[in-house]
Amino acid sequence: MARTQNFIGQSLPFLDAVERASRAAPLNRPVLVIGERGTGKELIAERLHHLSSRWAGPLVTMNCAALPENLIEAELFGHEAGAFTGAAKTRKGRFEEADGGTLFLDELATLSSPAQDRLLRAVEYGEITRIGASRPVKVDVRIVAATNEHLPRLTDEGKFRADLLDRLSFEVVTLPPLRLRQGDIPLLAEHFGRRMAAELEWGGWPGFSREATAALESYAWPGNVRELRNVVERAVYRWDDPEAPVAAIQFDPFASPWSLGNSASRADPPAGETQSVGGAEDSGRDMPVGQPAAAPHPHAPDLASTNDFRAAVHAYERAILEQALKANRFNQRATAAALSLSYDQLRHALKRHKLLDSEPA
Repeated sequence: MARTQNFIGQSLPFLDAVERASRAAPLNRPVLVIGERGTGKELIAERLHHLSSRWAGPLVTMNCAALPENLIEAELFGHEAGAFTGAAKTRKGRFEEADGGTLFLDELATLSSPAQDRLLRAVEYGEITRIGASRPVKVDVRIVAATNEHLPRLTDEGKFRADLLDRLSFEVVTLPPLRLRQGDIPLLAEHFGRRMAAELEWGGWPGFSREATAALESYAWPGNVRELRNVVERAVYRWDDPEAPVAAIQFDPFASPWSLGNSASRADPPAGETQSVGGAEDSGRDMPVGQPAAAPHPHAPDLASTNDFRAAVHAYERAILEQALKANRFNQRATAAALSLSYDQLRHALKRHKLLDSEPA
């Protein structure tokens, strides 16, 4: 299970979880890893394997939720030829593949009741029986299992075997959610940002603006580190100036005035559109997140002298655009935010008024 990312963090809850895993690693006992989605449960499993005496053996991963219930047992324990329809030849299961190493069972709570029964026997006696076979096979496997469910509650509800939970919970490593890892968000954002900048072949890494960093730190991160990585990489690749600090953060990639359920003519950007603005033309000046610099509006036309409604509205709209561009030093992203428009909406308006080629005076 090759990895392109490492443990990054300095918060006490995070370091405590990593230390707990490190202490349990040398022991030949099962470990449960508990945490919300995206918190790094598979990375902990990798650490448990590589810090153990089994490091030279295989590390086999199985996502228990990725297979239909009728195939999970065959995938875990293998089968003999002819054991069921489609079983043309004998096949080893994940337990036999992991012999001498570690078997990581992700999404453990989704295991069916029959699979739990077989897993209990494998953990208790160190042997498994292929489907369709009459003799058990000895295996030497360490179990590391992960879930984002509350297993004791599932046990009380009769959805998970209590004796299996007792066997697997020699040590329980609970990973903290990203929102509680104080100080780790900027570290992770810098790491993912630098890596994305290198992938895009930028000459250097300009970092994030103060407002963008504040937006990242104040977000709740329901998807934890996995979501943070996506948000950061998206922000970097969308940024137009590799030499200016990245200042535009979009948390919801589906946010769009033209998305399903939104009116196509809606002027206000939906929630999650762009939470921070700025660009090379800002000369390094950051703008408050969600509070872009307001452009001064021109005076309304004299109603007494107006005899062409469409022409007056057109002229007034053009004047607003011109003044907003000047007020924001012709930074189109900042102008769009100042006028409560999306970037695409502003571009359409500038094209309609033939202002796309406007340049600073």
